[in-house]
Amino acid sequence: MRVIFAGTPEFAAVALDALLAAGFTVPLVLTQPDRPAGRGMKLQASAVKQRAVAAGIPVAQPQGLKLDGKYAADAAAARETLLAADADVMVVAAYGLILPQWVLDLPRRGCLNIHASLLPRWRGAAPIHRAIEAGDAQTGITIMQMDAGLDTGDMLLVGREAIRAGDTTAVLHDRLAALGGDLIVQALQAPALTRTPQPAEGVTYAHKIEKAESTIDWRQPAAEIERRLRAFDPFPGGVATLGGETVKVWRAELAAGQGQPGEVIAAGPVVACGEGALRLTELQRAGGKRGPAAAFLQARPIAEGERFDA
Repeated sequence: MRVIFAGTPEFAAVALDALLAAGFTVPLVLTQPDRPAGRGMKLQASAVKQRAVAAGIPVAQPQGLKLDGKYAADAAAARETLLAADADVMVVAAYGLILPQWVLDLPRRGCLNIHASLLPRWRGAAPIHRAIEAGDAQTGITIMQMDAGLDTGDMLLVGREAIRAGDTTAVLHDRLAALGGDLIVQALQAPALTRTPQPAEGVTYAHKIEKAESTIDWRQPAAEIERRLRAFDPFPGGVATLGGETVKVWRAELAAGQGQPGEVIAAGPVVACGEGALRLTELQRAGGKRGPAAAFLQARPIAEGERFDA
């Protein structure tokens, strides 16, 4: 079977690794154009491109795929490349571009998507983050036959994964990436799969994570803030102000106590929330490195009665 692969970040690269390990022929990889990254803002290839180059697979990086859009020339060149690849199926995982109908129709078996949620819950860009933020007990991977909608296609395979206490997006991401690799191999090796339409009930949307969401609202219940911090690790973290200084809060645990939201009510530091309190366990000063609260307190003691502002 000839499999075109379309993906960009590490989540997708894990699936590409699984396909290659299973012996599938991958004649072409699509991925996002190289982007500036790091302190020097040098162009950096995506995780998928790095894997493809290492494996000797041709890579295409169109800026767009709409034949009548802004990047029509890119799209036309990509179309010729895709046709030449003569694929049976395209596997898509966190690619980052919407596939127009001509792409969906091109492979003989269409396009299969590896989506990191139990559809129809958490369609959209940030399903792992939003599942943790919402306090879901479980999530998973759905292998979906793609259509023109936003994660609306028929389901082919579903794998479930419990969300454990203390899971961050980074930790859960790695488990789901491995599960996605396993399931896409199963889907392509299966002699036949039943297509199950997604139910109309239970649809939610995992909107893209915005940096502005990192501001901590201490008026919220402690449990909600704690989940949000785990959901926003590794990006964008939680941000608060203490004595005019910006502080990043990475991890916290539920604690006893009450007070005005944002008020430090005990050593640790323990901070009062709208409901309950949080013991902050991992902090970062501006320009510093994230680390245990104890290390932070050595450099910047926090006294009872001080107050964190949003």
